[in-house]
Amino acid sequence: MIPKDAQRASRMDFVLAAVMIAGGLVMSGVALMHMPAHAPVQTAQTTQPPANPSVPAGKDNGPAESEPGGTRPTTPPPEPARPDADAQKRGATPALPPAPPEKIGEPIRK
Repeated sequence: MIPKDAQRASRMDFVLAAVMIAGGLVMSGVALMHMPAHAPVQTAQTTQPPANPSVPAGKDNGPAESEPGGTRPTTPPPEPARPDADAQKRGATPALPPAPPEKIGEPIRK
């Protein structure tokens, strides 16, 4: 048997939950009704760019022609991952530490 106080508390919890669910549904319905009324669908159209009088006829403002064997400008210039032996003697540190012995395999036999 459930005591009267516990039964009354569970009824109040049920009523409170039902009121909260009903309020949420009402708020959702009102929001959905306002969406089409206040937000008409808009479309965007693009315009043609103005003609540039400094560009001769037949030429466009596209990318430059690529040339074979050209150099690639980089700032700062790329550096090797591991400097050569002479650079290490001068004090340059390698980008990666040396591999541990257990990661290095045994040499290939002929």
